[in-house]
Amino acid sequence: MAKHFLFLAGLSGLLAVAIGAFGAHGLKSKIDAEMLVVFQTGVQYHFYHTFALAVVALVLFKFPQASIFHWAGFAFLLGMLLFSGSLYAMALGGPRWLGLVTPLGGLSFMVGWLCLLLGASRLT
Repeated sequence: MAKHFLFLAGLSGLLAVAIGAFGAHGLKSKIDAEMLVVFQTGVQYHFYHTFALAVVALVLFKFPQASIFHWAGFAFLLGMLLFSGSLYAMALGGPRWLGLVTPLGGLSFMVGWLCLLLGASRLT
């Protein structure tokens, strides 16, 4: 699983850079300032959790049987999809009800960090 998470972290980082550049250069004159901030928040959290996923992958190379780290990786991926994805969609004109999905992504991020914390506390 470590190899898969590391691959996905690389892909996620690539996408975060591309999406961030699109927002900075392609959206500036197309959406209002408030929605541009929403979009940038999605990019910011996308990046943070790309790095978190990479850390999980590296930890799993050393401790491949520690299932708590697998849960952390899946939680970070789900959080990126729900949190950043909903913000990207809303900023690009998606329905406002997507704002109800965003906190679920934030919760997924917190679960990922909690798993990382618990996993670290169990290491000897």
